[in-house]
Amino acid sequence: MTRTLTTLLDGLQFGEGPRWRDGKLWFSDFYAHRVQTIDLDGNVNHVTDVAGQPSGLGFDTEGRLLIVSMLDRLLLRLEPDGSKTVVADLSDRVSAPCNDMVVDARGRAYVGNFGFERHKGEEPAMTSIWRVDPNGSVHRAADDLFFPNGTVITPDGKTMIIGETFGNRLTAFDIAADGSLSGKRLFANTPGCFPDGICLDSEGAIWVADPRGKRVVRVFDGGRIAEEIPLGDRGAYACMLGGPKGQHLFVITNQDSGPDIAGQGLGRIEVVEVEVPGAGLP
Repeated sequence: MTRTLTTLLDGLQFGEGPRWRDGKLWFSDFYAHRVQTIDLDGNVNHVTDVAGQPSGLGFDTEGRLLIVSMLDRLLLRLEPDGSKTVVADLSDRVSAPCNDMVVDARGRAYVGNFGFERHKGEEPAMTSIWRVDPNGSVHRAADDLFFPNGTVITPDGKTMIIGETFGNRLTAFDIAADGSLSGKRLFANTPGCFPDGICLDSEGAIWVADPRGKRVVRVFDGGRIAEEIPLGDRGAYACMLGGPKGQHLFVITNQDSGPDIAGQGLGRIEVVEVEVPGAGLP
């Protein structure tokens, strides 16, 4: 089967962090320093501005939006009055920009980071992800990850799977009742694929945005690729299942990444319907 994506929105600087909630896709446009929503009819709504570049998004147990602010390495919460509260400051723990995040059913936020300043020519380095509890306390969640990026949690809340972009793999952990992670193991090697954003479906497969391969792929535990959707000359940087039945696959695409893409307006949100609906978090 060959699927064809259609453009829902174009003109973005660089989209990230898509999340489906309340009949809308929430997303960051981080070089434009803003968070927005869009519905399936293409209606766009401005949510808030984030000077430090928004990336990963999530929602706490009260339904308030949580935002990763990349450059100042903060976790922010959007309050009902439109103000923003700093939930946690990770700048003393993280030496490079923060990026994607998943928030579990208890409101605990697991925040990733680049691990090195790749756009400043630093040598690649392994890094950790950090858990921010609802009270703002910060805990090291997992170590030795190579550019942790997209992250999902299974519907039972017991397993977390993280895409390691430069590790060319998906890595799984057990989640304990207190939110700690253990039992690190390989979910799938993805040779030739550089996992960026990911999302989970109800058959346990993971859709993986592959920016270098200019495609999205559907991968099962063990590494079997069940489907591939090529994107021509566009890289895929994030993906999310949503829509009224959870069967709309939203893919955030661009011609490239990095600061040089800012101001060009080449980013898009593209969408295609699939058979298997989304599951788990985000």
